[in-house]
Amino acid sequence: MKEYRLTDTESKFADIIWAKEPIQSGELVKLCEIELNWKKSTTYTMLKRLENKEIFENRNGIVSSIIKKDEFYAEQSKQFVEETFDGSLPKFLASFTRSKKLSNKEINELQRLINEHKEG
Repeated sequence: MKEYRLTDTESKFADIIWAKEPIQSGELVKLCEIELNWKKSTTYTMLKRLENKEIFENRNGIVSSIIKKDEFYAEQSKQFVEETFDGSLPKFLASFTRSKKLSNKEINELQRLINEHKEG
């Protein structure tokens, strides 16, 4: 299973790309200079790092995602539940709701999701 982890800095950088993609690499450099105070070399180093993680690609100077933001965070969430709660969604929900009560709206949404994904 591929590891879906980003450092805080990688996450900020990824969010910039996801918000603007597809984006020309030169434009990305300018945005990172403004938003992150990075030099051109830093932007390209970080881009290469995320290309190696197979999250983004730079083809002919156009940067776009290989995996979309919502897909990335869904995979990251699955990985967290797998590692922390032995893959048990009920254990995760029990832990989550131990300190936070669910609203009726949240309960209804969870029930809808359960019904949609019920086996058989």
